[in-house]
Amino acid sequence: MSAPQLYVPLEEGDLRIEPLREDHREALRAACAEDSEIWEIYPFCYAGEHFDPQFDSLLAGPPGRCVYAVLRDGVVVGMTAWIAFGDPGWSIEIGNSYILPSLRGSGFNGRLKRLMIDHAFACGHERVVFKVDVINTRSRAAVRKLGAVEEGVMRRERKTWTGRVRDTVICGLLREDWLAARP
Repeated sequence: MSAPQLYVPLEEGDLRIEPLREDHREALRAACAEDSEIWEIYPFCYAGEHFDPQFDSLLAGPPGRCVYAVLRDGVVVGMTAWIAFGDPGWSIEIGNSYILPSLRGSGFNGRLKRLMIDHAFACGHERVVFKVDVINTRSRAAVRKLGAVEEGVMRRERKTWTGRVRDTVICGLLREDWLAARP
């Protein structure tokens, strides 16, 4: 029996992720507009005049990336993505994630990430990676809470849309650690 496909819609209760489509544009624009300040610590901006070019680039889908709309009860509340990282089929990154401010701290993001992590390991991956801006303390705490280990910092890894040079923390989660921690 072969492993399930990685790039498929996933669902659990009121939470669903599905590959990003043109008909998600306006709902995601509205969701991204709910937190104009967050974009200062993201590598790209999805607010105001920046939204359409960024959304278009997501739809164009660079190789090795599958972007999803995140839905709660059928309503778009954010986005996330699988991003190629390391050896294909062995390691995968979860990134490009954003959820509405009203859902932060509610457990929704943890549910989303657990759904994706469970699926990645069910697909045969041995490692899930998160790359987080060193100054994004909330996201760093969230991935540690999932059991990911901060493995190091890539210094001056990229220049963000604001011109700030970003240091990026690599956080890794191994299959055996995830399985040992799951009830």
